[in-house]
Amino acid sequence: MRVILKFTKPYLGLIVCALLLMFVELGVDLYAPVLMSHIIDNGILKNDTAYVSKYLLIMVAISVAAFVSGIINSYIAAHVCHMFSYDLRNAIFRRIQNFSVKTLNRFRTSSIITRLTSDVIATEMVLFMSLRIMLKAPLMVIGSIIMSFVVAPDIAVYLVIGTPFLAIFLFVTARAGMKIFLRIQQRMDGLNRFIQQNLEGVRLIKSSLNGPYETEKFDTIATPLKTDTIKAMRLMESIMPVLLIIMNLSLLAVIWFGAAAISANAIAVGHLVAIINYALRMQGGFSMFAFIIISYSRAKASADRMSEILTTPADEAYEAADSGEAHTAGNVIFDRVSFKYPASNDYVLENISFTVNKGEKFVIMGQTGSGKSALLSLIPKMYQATSGSITIDDRNIDDWNVNALRDYIGYVPQKTVLFTGSVNDNVRWGDNDATTEAVADAAQLAQIHESIMSFDQQYETRVGQQGVNLSGGQKQRLAIARALIRKPGILILDDSTSALDIHTENQLFDALKELQMTRIIVTQKVHTAKTADQILLLDHGRMEGLGTHEQLLQQSTLYQNIVASQEGTDYD
Repeated sequence: MRVILKFTKPYLGLIVCALLLMFVELGVDLYAPVLMSHIIDNGILKNDTAYVSKYLLIMVAISVAAFVSGIINSYIAAHVCHMFSYDLRNAIFRRIQNFSVKTLNRFRTSSIITRLTSDVIATEMVLFMSLRIMLKAPLMVIGSIIMSFVVAPDIAVYLVIGTPFLAIFLFVTARAGMKIFLRIQQRMDGLNRFIQQNLEGVRLIKSSLNGPYETEKFDTIATPLKTDTIKAMRLMESIMPVLLIIMNLSLLAVIWFGAAAISANAIAVGHLVAIINYALRMQGGFSMFAFIIISYSRAKASADRMSEILTTPADEAYEAADSGEAHTAGNVIFDRVSFKYPASNDYVLENISFTVNKGEKFVIMGQTGSGKSALLSLIPKMYQATSGSITIDDRNIDDWNVNALRDYIGYVPQKTVLFTGSVNDNVRWGDNDATTEAVADAAQLAQIHESIMSFDQQYETRVGQQGVNLSGGQKQRLAIARALIRKPGILILDDSTSALDIHTENQLFDALKELQMTRIIVTQKVHTAKTADQILLLDHGRMEGLGTHEQLLQQSTLYQNIVASQEGTDYD
């Protein structure tokens, strides 16, 4: 909670102002019973109309002051809370952007979304209510007890008989509530994750008629969330009856013994009325405690989850400034590189060595799970090699500034990612400062320009979520254009032309060849590999072969089988 509260520091002045205004409201509420006792004892019982009128005017004046203070307090509290949530959400998002892939994999996507949305809202609401009523409620209880002892200590003692029991009960309930609400938020993460996956695969689900099956899975995940929520609500709802029983018993004791004291002329009628008013104010304050405990328990769980992200160290190299150095060699050297994912004991790559020279077309082939994508992820330092060394532009990759390295590389992942916006926005995403001409040039190189011009809105055509209104080939070419607009020295295509026909793919690679950039391409297509300067053949993370198409046909049985499966040629 302490980490999250740091985001209130820029608004401490406004918070103090809001609290002072809240104290004005509190002071009026606590002083009103005293004024009422004066009106009863010195005005009504003595038939002094002038005295009654005078104190009624005083009550009206301070009530107006409390009313104005409440309005201003609400305005300031709302402003502070909105700015607090804005700063907090931005800080969490910036921290996530500074995570390495290794660090980011510690958090599920659905969990991050929940922390950026409902968790931020939960803490925002607690801050707002703290400036309005959460702090006022316990102060009202404490202030009412103090004022009761000031007015009539002999009767006030009956108000505090049950207070120690209530304090213990509320403390235990709050602790239990925090644990349950933390579990609820974790279950909410799981539910959001399932919904996200379900919506992403909605076409497959509908085409496979698996809607009922998915509904059953949803029910299995939602049921524990429902059960825990019911437990939390039952626990919180138990607070109010206990509070009311104890407070009503205290109030009955005050009235009973107060009436006896009036009969014995031990206290004035106005004093008893004041004590009863303080008892009712205490009851109102205690009544707010159930809401306070629910809100605070939920916010505490949310704050701990957000603090986890904010206190997780970001990758220092990723945060470093761009060195601004020019790199034009475009060569890549792997020297006995092995790699396994964090928290895994199994190597994905073992003892990989090869050299890619400037301007070469370097193709990587292999069966599913052979480590092709893992190898590519090492080049832009998405992960660190477990052993061995990687050299780019005759410089060890560990000596590279990460921002400079990634700015030098154009990377198109295996799964095409497009963003909601226009075609122009998606291409320019690769270089936010690119001109309209540069966008068109990149699209032409990627062989997508003619398709774009056939759209009704051309480059301003809206791209639906994940490019739902585009074909697979169009999405891949658009992603390639986004990488090309960066003018990279090294272009990495992770099976990013799988949806292209042979003619379009040949045009694309012919255009890329003219740019003299180093191209590292994962593909399953033999006709793509035939024109490569080198082919790296992987099998279960190990090098099965390295050479040209003709050389591998002579050296590798695995490559012969791949060619035979696609061309129907027998090399036995």
